[in-house]
Amino acid sequence: MPELKKSDFYYDLPQELIAQTPVYPRDSSRLLFYDRISGTYRDKIFSDVKDILKEGDVLVVNNTRVINARLFGYNADGRKFEIFLLKRIDLKNWEILLKPARKAKIGSVLTVNEELSLRVTGITDNGVRTAEFEFDGVFEDILSRVGEVPLPPYITEKLSDKERYQTVYAKVSGSSAAPTAGLHFTDSLLAAVKEKGVEIVEVLLHVGLGTFRPVKEENVLEHKMHSEYYEISEDAAEKINKALSENRRVIAVGTTSVRVLESASDENGKVHPSKGETDIFIYPGYKFKAVKGLITNFHLPESTLIMLVSAFCGREKVMELYKHAVKEKYRFFSFGDAMMII
Repeated sequence: MPELKKSDFYYDLPQELIAQTPVYPRDSSRLLFYDRISGTYRDKIFSDVKDILKEGDVLVVNNTRVINARLFGYNADGRKFEIFLLKRIDLKNWEILLKPARKAKIGSVLTVNEELSLRVTGITDNGVRTAEFEFDGVFEDILSRVGEVPLPPYITEKLSDKERYQTVYAKVSGSSAAPTAGLHFTDSLLAAVKEKGVEIVEVLLHVGLGTFRPVKEENVLEHKMHSEYYEISEDAAEKINKALSENRRVIAVGTTSVRVLESASDENGKVHPSKGETDIFIYPGYKFKAVKGLITNFHLPESTLIMLVSAFCGREKVMELYKHAVKEKYRFFSFGDAMMII
């Protein structure tokens, strides 16, 4: 296999196409639909997914919920630090990012408020810190009061409605970023889809901020993937396996759902109930085992996410679709428009 270069996944994106605010209603965003069999693509509205989906399809959604993972704390000298919660280790210990990082040495104590403080306990790869939190009360309750939703760095406008960065089916708290392909669904659209005979199956993957970490190495295969916690239940695995055995379409909503399904699948394409960490890296040449369709947003140039989509329908085709999306002024990234690939 020829070397995969990071630059192979670059495209020009005008700054004004990076969506700063979500659209209302959620399902009024645009949808670029690509049919892999005919090789054709069409411009649609997201609510049109109910017409593209058919009876017997299985829609796999990630039911993670974004926590208020952005905090501000002060050290003994009164210096202000920005704190991002990345991943929970146990009840009191987390992996975090700190800014300014160089001022946060091991042993540093930062106070968020009278209920919450932390002590830096270690430094790992890529400047990630480990920290032990001290709190008076329930950690999640304190976080919901003092924390902020950690919007991606390319979104500079403040979000007026915090729930707009959650999917309507978000349940299990633990993500530092939203599984954004799911943001387009409304309750009424999901109801219409179910009425049509489409099965909706929930899986879990807690999205880390590592999802925004750029690929630095020109040789893609040298990139070290971040790991994320996932779960797929016995019931979910059973429904997906039944659909696959009956040659029905399993359509992943978002790259996070893809990562769960492909992490839980064996070489024969059987999905196993499982939970744990996954650092699966999907790039062109990968053979998909469970996923037959994909709903996804438009991703950053040279990101692992655009590489995953390229693995699903071919790098040249993805670049063609993205070029069309730029020309037609689709909105990009987390609050942007969507693609559906069948």
